[in-house]
Amino acid sequence: MSQENKNRPSIENQKDEEMLIDTSGMSEGKRAALEVAESARDTRDHAGSFGSNLFMGIFSSEMIHPFPLQSEEEKKLGDDLIKKVSSYLKENLDPEMVDEERTVPTDVIKGLADMGLFAMKVPKAYNGLELSQVNYNRVMAAIASYCGSTAVLLSAHQSIGVPQPLKLFGTEEQKKTFLPKFREGAISAFALTEIDVGSDPAQMSTEAIPNEDGSQFTINGTKLYTTNGPIADLMVVMAKTAPKVVKGREIPQITAFIVDAKAEGIETVHRCDFMGIRGIHNGVISFKDVKVPADNIILGEGKGLKLALATLNTGRLTLPGACAGMSKQCLSIVRRWGNKRKQWGLPVGYHEAGRNKISFIASSTFAQEAVALITSHWADDPSRDIRIEAAMAKLFSTEQCWSVVDTTMQFRGGRGYEKAKSLRERGEEPYPVERMMREARINTIIEGTSDIMRLFLAREAMDPHLKVAADLLKRHTATGKKISAGIKLAKYYSTWYPAQWINTSLWSSYTELEELSDHFHYVDSTSHKLARTIFHLMGLYRDKLERHQNALGRLMDIGTELFVMATTCSYAVSIKKEHQEATLLADNWCLHARKRIERLFEDISSNHDGLDNKLAGETLKGDLKWLEEGIIGIGPDE
Repeated sequence: MSQENKNRPSIENQKDEEMLIDTSGMSEGKRAALEVAESARDTRDHAGSFGSNLFMGIFSSEMIHPFPLQSEEEKKLGDDLIKKVSSYLKENLDPEMVDEERTVPTDVIKGLADMGLFAMKVPKAYNGLELSQVNYNRVMAAIASYCGSTAVLLSAHQSIGVPQPLKLFGTEEQKKTFLPKFREGAISAFALTEIDVGSDPAQMSTEAIPNEDGSQFTINGTKLYTTNGPIADLMVVMAKTAPKVVKGREIPQITAFIVDAKAEGIETVHRCDFMGIRGIHNGVISFKDVKVPADNIILGEGKGLKLALATLNTGRLTLPGACAGMSKQCLSIVRRWGNKRKQWGLPVGYHEAGRNKISFIASSTFAQEAVALITSHWADDPSRDIRIEAAMAKLFSTEQCWSVVDTTMQFRGGRGYEKAKSLRERGEEPYPVERMMREARINTIIEGTSDIMRLFLAREAMDPHLKVAADLLKRHTATGKKISAGIKLAKYYSTWYPAQWINTSLWSSYTELEELSDHFHYVDSTSHKLARTIFHLMGLYRDKLERHQNALGRLMDIGTELFVMATTCSYAVSIKKEHQEATLLADNWCLHARKRIERLFEDISSNHDGLDNKLAGETLKGDLKWLEEGIIGIGPDE
């Protein structure tokens, strides 16, 4: 194993743990789905996780301040590459043509390959650029600010495609065989999703059957939404292999294979056309009797989902970088338009309604940049566990970017809704807000929807509690085991719970944050309120808590807001000497965040979730079909 893998927290040798969640009252389908998901989780304790500590009422301020900054040498490396890539794309690529013609020109792809952009994350030992996650994200932010399709082409290739999982878990032989190909411009894809399988891999139908001596597998199945699939040279393909028997029950096993995308039996059945990022090649890929050597298995048989989840922890971090880049572009647009366009005797940016929009865009962009930078720095530290932080960064940045683009369109009015090509043809500045809106919308969906991110965060945030209280929460635990669990629980919570009421946050000052110290104090004190609220809801709903997804979502949003507040304040203080306005940006963001947090706490105890659930049920049963009358029907007749 390489030195890089030796230093990284390993998921390879984790032992399977007993299920912490009671599945006795679940349907067979739901139990199977949960068992597959739980078996794929990284079961290490969240040691060193800022986010996990936050959900447990521990504000580890020393982990987030001082803010990590690049060395001058490292920053110059990123600056030079960004300048080179930006100049090349501006001279050679028209994003509007990419959008219209649905392709990134092959000569541009070759130019990007010549610069080594398909090997940005590949170690130098395998002829790659070996960029840090920070510099990689800075480059992706620049590209995403200009052309979303080009950004996705590159990010899907190396954030979730072959380079990342191979870099993390590949054997030395696999690395020597495949990684050098990416410096030559080879493109990769990641094939997991199927037509009937999204976030429930237990239902996967693509199978890999071994031959008699186990030296080769034959893959059959169909994959959906395979970004880069139609033009890929290599793919990571997830397929079912022989099930594992646990306590007499078969648990589906998913295995990851490196597959030659040009191999016989692989066919692009359909190329998907989307609302935005229209230049990407994303399709339905069919595998018919595709032969793959057993040596092409990554990490090990049955460990495909573990690999996918570990890869996504870092892969998701491309999105905060890309979203920050798009938001920066929006800030540039509203600044220029806000000064130029006049209404009622003043530039639109000087009217209070316009100022409100500009203020939001500026502070949100600053917060996104702070989150993208700190999570990228943490990703470069192999001792860091970033499962929770990566999910929070993805959730926050993608939703904020969408709001920023939407606000920018409203600020631009009709010109925001008009295509850049049309604006150019009639002599106006071709700001691509219309295209950016279509491109930004996918970000809250890919690599885990916002809803899935909240559920993922909830599972990870509650993990410390489940490890203490699991046997007590389960219905069919033996009496003796329940008594033992009760003693263990009483011992733990007799000290933990009082500390969520009386703790150092009552007198902490955080003077090192200067005028932003009050926001750090707020994060500290509110983390305790968040922790005890999670505990109260677990006690109230017990094994039915997972059904209350709205309540869980609000709690995860609170934790995410606190994480962003602390990050933004720390970032502002770190660059204050160079940019005095940073403090104003952070203060503005935090004041608004505090109001959102208080509303979220109120909504946990006072909401209309029951009525919403009832109304949705009536709709699904068809009792409201009368409300659909008067439309011209679309789709098949019922």
